[in-house]
Amino acid sequence: MGKVVAIANQKGGVGKTTTAVNLAASLGVLEKSVLLIDADPQANATSGLGFDPENVTMGTYQAIEHEAAIKDIVQKTETPNVDLLPAHLDLVAIEIELVDKDHREYMLKQAIEGVKDSYDYIVIDCAPSLGLITLNALTAADSVIIPIQCEYFALEGLGKLLNTVRKVQQLHNPDLEIEGLLLTMYDSRLRLSNQVVDEVRTHFEKMVFETIITRNVRLSEAPSFGESIVMYDAASTGAVNYLNFAREFLENNTIETSAVGAED
Repeated sequence: MGKVVAIANQKGGVGKTTTAVNLAASLGVLEKSVLLIDADPQANATSGLGFDPENVTMGTYQAIEHEAAIKDIVQKTETPNVDLLPAHLDLVAIEIELVDKDHREYMLKQAIEGVKDSYDYIVIDCAPSLGLITLNALTAADSVIIPIQCEYFALEGLGKLLNTVRKVQQLHNPDLEIEGLLLTMYDSRLRLSNQVVDEVRTHFEKMVFETIITRNVRLSEAPSFGESIVMYDAASTGAVNYLNFAREFLENNTIETSAVGAED
């Protein structure tokens, strides 16, 4: 049974899609089978893996509306072991169309059930909002990773997101866990970046991943070539960062699995 991980933060520009794409790609390189679901109407994860959103005829919209099964519309990517459920701008209509539907928060969860046994991990790139699409993602997820940029407004809105996670836990998904906070866009030359790292680690302690994603030109360039960083430049700092993050993620999940086995 594959683990479903949502990458969420209602703030834009925090490295959310970059994290979703490159965590999925890094897990694939580490020989895990991965499905990346683009649940953002901007479809940046789709274009970031080399697909033109304008040419997407079947994707996340159709999966959420239950017009098609995910297994029938996923796309193979150039990255080893990574499949993509692409998005199109039409996904923005979901916010309106789900309003009057019964069990509207569970539509994506129901769609994912048909493919959970086919992948080790399912990574969901959420929209930069706390709307119905993100709510669907959090309801479907086993855990959530929250990227936080190492900049002045790093903690702005984080309380609102954590409150949303708590509400989802209470109302829709009691098993949802916070996988961790991932510090992104770190620049060791800037005092501010170091202050943000210290502040986040002081406030959230063990909730924060050890791995930090540094600012890297190659990491910024990769999406324009429709490639993950591990495919674009495997020797770059960005690729090393995300491979280290994927290893830390896997190590944490191995520990969790062992703990559950011990309890059983």
